[in-house]
Amino acid sequence: MADAFAFLPPGGVTGAEIRARDWSTTSLGPPEAWPTALRSTLSLMLSCPTAMFLAWGPDLLCFYNDAYRPILGYRLPTALGRPFREVWASIWGEIGPLVDATMDGESRKMTDVMLDLSREGEPERSWWSFSYSPVLGDTGAVNGLFCVTAETTDRVLGEAALRESEDHFRHTVELNPQVPWTCDPHGNITSYSNRWLELTGQAAGEPDGAGWAKALHPDDLPGTMTAFAASLSSGEPVDVDYRIRVATTGEYRWMRARARPRRNEGSDIVRWYGVVEDVHDRKAAEERLREMNATLERRVEEALAQRKLWADVFETTDALVAALDPDYRVLALNRAFADGFEATYGARPKVGDDLLGLLDGVPKQRELVRSVWGRALAGEEFVTVEEFGGPGRSRSCYEIRFTTLRDAQGRRIGAFQYAVDATERVRGQEQLARAEEALRHAQKMEAVGQLTGGVAHDFNNLLTIIRSSVEFLRRPTLPEERRARYLEAVADTVDRAAKLTSQLLAFARRQALKPEVFELGERVRATAEMLNAVTGARIRIVTEVPDEPCHVRADTSQFETALVNLAVNARDAMDGEGTLTLGLTCGEGLPSIRGHAGAPGPFAVVRVSDEGAGIAPELLARIFEPFFTTKEVGKGTGLGLSQVIGFAKQSGGDVDVASEVGRGTTFTLYLPHVGPPPESEEDGDDEAGEQDGGRALSVLVVEDNLDVGRFCTQLLEDLGHTTVWAHNAEAALDEMGRMPSRFDAVFSDVVMPGIGGVELARRLRASHPDLPVILTTGYSDVLARDDAHGFELVRKPYSAEQVARALRGVLARQRKRTPA
Repeated sequence: MADAFAFLPPGGVTGAEIRARDWSTTSLGPPEAWPTALRSTLSLMLSCPTAMFLAWGPDLLCFYNDAYRPILGYRLPTALGRPFREVWASIWGEIGPLVDATMDGESRKMTDVMLDLSREGEPERSWWSFSYSPVLGDTGAVNGLFCVTAETTDRVLGEAALRESEDHFRHTVELNPQVPWTCDPHGNITSYSNRWLELTGQAAGEPDGAGWAKALHPDDLPGTMTAFAASLSSGEPVDVDYRIRVATTGEYRWMRARARPRRNEGSDIVRWYGVVEDVHDRKAAEERLREMNATLERRVEEALAQRKLWADVFETTDALVAALDPDYRVLALNRAFADGFEATYGARPKVGDDLLGLLDGVPKQRELVRSVWGRALAGEEFVTVEEFGGPGRSRSCYEIRFTTLRDAQGRRIGAFQYAVDATERVRGQEQLARAEEALRHAQKMEAVGQLTGGVAHDFNNLLTIIRSSVEFLRRPTLPEERRARYLEAVADTVDRAAKLTSQLLAFARRQALKPEVFELGERVRATAEMLNAVTGARIRIVTEVPDEPCHVRADTSQFETALVNLAVNARDAMDGEGTLTLGLTCGEGLPSIRGHAGAPGPFAVVRVSDEGAGIAPELLARIFEPFFTTKEVGKGTGLGLSQVIGFAKQSGGDVDVASEVGRGTTFTLYLPHVGPPPESEEDGDDEAGEQDGGRALSVLVVEDNLDVGRFCTQLLEDLGHTTVWAHNAEAALDEMGRMPSRFDAVFSDVVMPGIGGVELARRLRASHPDLPVILTTGYSDVLARDDAHGFELVRKPYSAEQVARALRGVLARQRKRTPA
């Protein structure tokens, strides 16, 4: 009878299991019906010594070779012929997407992938490299998946251990007072620790090759290079003394350089490993000992050689060196550490002492030492700066490096401290901070001087117009036409002065605002229509406003003024021709602007973009300063952008600017987004107020300034009202107490000595809720922080019409609240 498995190679455990299995019950059917592609792939896989598996057919039934069997672990008895997904169900989340991609015709290769195969039924961490390839059936369609795999766990873990070891070695090298170095077989320096750069002052890379020799004393250079060359030629260890110039002091100190070669299997030198150590103090000691006794010199040399690592390095340095075990017992210390500890805490430690036990009498210092050393003993490696006190100590500030001590097996056995004097460096940093503070103060004073000069210049110009006009108005023979012209000039100049004051207060965020909730899209559209008259016909204005409403709470007049100021700047930047774009978005966050922290929002965002000349980068930081302008003399005051940023900040937002020279500028105004206002029933106030327009009122005037008080009472009397003048809030309260029903309204200044106008208004609201109160001010820090507190506000300088309108308005609202 013909062998149905003749295509399988002879031998092999897996081949025998395939022959022994009844395949007729599987989706593959009897082997006589197996496709040629399956037969050839199985034959190839079973003959290969590399671990492989094959998943075939619609159920992806599992085949594998003998090399793959150990990978299956406890799954081995049931894996053959089972669906691949069932065999590796525990890791299907990781390999499932790879299987799907392979069956779609893509080959995948993965390297060092961590998989939990749980080969013994227990969780395990193992790493694998494998490739998945699609296998085509006889019809050319993808019928299976072929995988070649190899476990890389040992290599991955070995490389991780090597990286950890290298990192530990690097830290140890950098904290070592000695200077480790390497060179190639020809003597070219290839590596060294930063300690060499600190000692010599050479720059990184400068010692490479033969550059290290530049730091040597000229007298020692020939002998050093001869000895070095001899060792390179013979392969004997390097051991040579020379002097180097120490960068920090300028003195020459003796160094000892030693090195040994590393050879390959053929005994060829592949690299030299060496160390440079400071032996200057030892050299001096040796010289003194030679003068005393030649025999004693030999013995001392032998003793010093045995104690080289400690005596030559630690005991001749000013650094404070110590090591503790996890129980805070002293493993090692040098004299500098013992002296410093004794000077600071009054106890002198020695090897074997409990360092914390020495501090039992000073609990605060004990906890400080415990907290710092505790971090190091817990395995943390760090650098800190500490100040130490103590009688007679001239060095108070130390930079301390802590590193972990480990034994040969890598177990943590303690911590190592290396502290160097950092007093001069810290003092230099403190002096730098004081210098920076002085510079900031000077810049602040310069800004104050610029602001003061700008205010004086503009107000003197305005006062010149008013003074000249008044002088002409005093002439009895002045024609009526010119009299009207001078009166108009005075009125116009007063308005300009009030606008200048308003802009300054807006920049300083001290403007008394009248905030109200309004729909920003409508206001942007309305302002855009009005801007045509400002920008001119050659500038096309484009508005990009969403259909959804976007509400903010702000002073509408100040908002419109800000848009006008930005539009005027854009017009001038475009030389009167181009496209000006006004855009609005809602619900954005506030980014960090000019170093200030941002906010999540939501904010309404108005963008004003032009196609103008742009702003030079060096000027961007100054454009919001008051009176700063790049325009020609007479073309601008430099207060427009100051008003914009002041209004934005006082309204709870900010303004940003982005500009590219020659491409244009975009100003972005952020205002807090709020909900829509409640339904209002204030309609008809103006009509009701008109009904009161002719009625004579009794008004209590509260004003501490004599000139303004006389003017205000005269103005009200000229309007047909009767007045009582109180010079402060206390006097006003007395007047109200004598005859409360006597007054129809109160007209009060805000800024007064004693009780201010806002507090007076609150008291009157509490005691006489039906009595209208009107506040007036030129500037008030209270109103700048919290608008008008719900009272009617008339800003100084005010006109008779403004006062009359305010009276009509409050009386109309009062009648609506308290009908007859």
